[in-house]
Order: sequence, then structure tokens, then C-alpha cells
Amino acid sequence: MNLQRFHPGIALQPYVREFVLIETEEAIDSMVIPDTSLVFSLRYKGAVKKMETEAVEALPDIAVSGLRKSVRHFIYAGKTANFMILFKEGGISAFSRMPANELFDQSVSADNLFRSGELNELLERLAEAGNNKARVDLVESFLLHHLASTRHDLLIGNAVQLIRQHNGIIRINDLATSLHLSQDPFEKRFRALVGSTPKQYASIIRLRGLIQKYPSYSSLTEACYDAGYFDQSHFIKDFRLFTGRTPKEFFQSSRFW
Repeated sequence: MNLQRFHPGIALQPYVREFVLIETEEAIDSMVIPDTSLVFSLRYKGAVKKMETEAVEALPDIAVSGLRKSVRHFIYAGKTANFMILFKEGGISAFSRMPANELFDQSVSADNLFRSGELNELLERLAEAGNNKARVDLVESFLLHHLASTRHDLLIGNAVQLIRQHNGIIRINDLATSLHLSQDPFEKRFRALVGSTPKQYASIIRLRGLIQKYPSYSSLTEACYDAGYFDQSHFIKDFRLFTGRTPKEFFQSSRFW
């Protein structure tokens, strides 16, 4: 599998974290652990299926996927190419009025965001493009054309930064108080913009941070405590939901991104 990452141009940087392009020559299984970005995917060649328990389901060529609480397993066919737009927190609101939390744990047709005719035309042009730089330019032009709002919710932006600064280890009630909001209105506003509850978002930050730092820990117990867990069995349960495996199994053999 060839995975390439591209930074967006300056005009899109407030809304888009990065572009990711995956190309396969042979069939491959891939696991994707939860992340903080909503994802808009454009598969212009090949096929991708997702596995859930015993079920296998073909994914649409064009889809938007919300945040989720557990790992997802994908099967990429050989000769597949998938262009993905990873939005920053709240970034998708610049292109759609759909509350981001309606996409939580879902992958739906991107017709909810853009007109199907325009999407199909973009998909055709991606397939015809001579190289990946040209594909990035096509997608950037498409997004800039559909940029509908440049307003930012600074309060929720501050909440996101505070959760990140604390590595996800923060009491949500204390967070809301620090922002001079009661918890229920804060959580509703956060869900609509970011795509999950603040607690779910903090959990993603906490566990992804642990995975990135894991090689520096001397033991699983140290990693567990550093991530704010005081009960190792609770930690292993959460980790297994997040990755689909125990910590030992995950770090020994996982292919993920």
C-alpha cells in the first residue's frame, strides 16, 4: 500500500487538516483506528469493502464518514486508489449545514454535502489526472468553489485546544465551566460542530496519544497511568474497543493509520 499525505493550500488550512491518498497494487487489509477528523473520500479506481463482525459491505465510491468510537477494518482490492479529505474540527461546517454529530459512527453518501453530478464529474477528473499533485489541485479547486462560510466558533475551538493540551485527560464539567457555559448547552454545541461528545473526543485524543508515545514507556502499567487510567482492566477494555485488539496484540502486529 502506498500512502501519501498532502498539506492543503493556505485558503483551506482553517478547514482541512490534510489530504491522504491511498493506492494499492495488490489486495490488502487495513485497520483504521478512531481519529478526530471527519473524512470525505473519493475512490476513483478499484473497490473498498468494510468488515464489521461477520459482515462485509462494499463502500460507495464517494462518501463522508463521521467520528467513531471503535476501529474499522477495510479490504482494499488490488489497483485501488482512494483520495481522502480529512477535515479539522468544525471544518466541514464551512461546506455544509449538516450537524457533524449526525455522522457519528456513520459513512453516508456525500450527496448530503454536494450535488451528485458535480461529485461524479470530480471523480472522473481524478481518474483522468496525470499525477497526484494534479489531483490535489482538482480537489482544492472543488472545495474552494463550495466554501460557503468562513465563520469560526471560537469557544468550541478553545475547547478543542484545551482537550488537546491536557492530552484528553480533563473533566468535561470543568471544561464547560472554564468556558463560562453550563454543561448541556456546551455539549450540544460541541457535538454539532466537532461530531462527537466532548467525552468521546477526549477519549480519542487520550488513546491516540498513548499509541504514539507507547515506544517510550517502560511498561504497560506506566502507559496506563500516564493515560489517566488507574484500573488496568478498564484501560484494556477501552483499548480493545478502540483498536480491536489487546495492547500486546496491537503493538506486535497491527497495520493501522
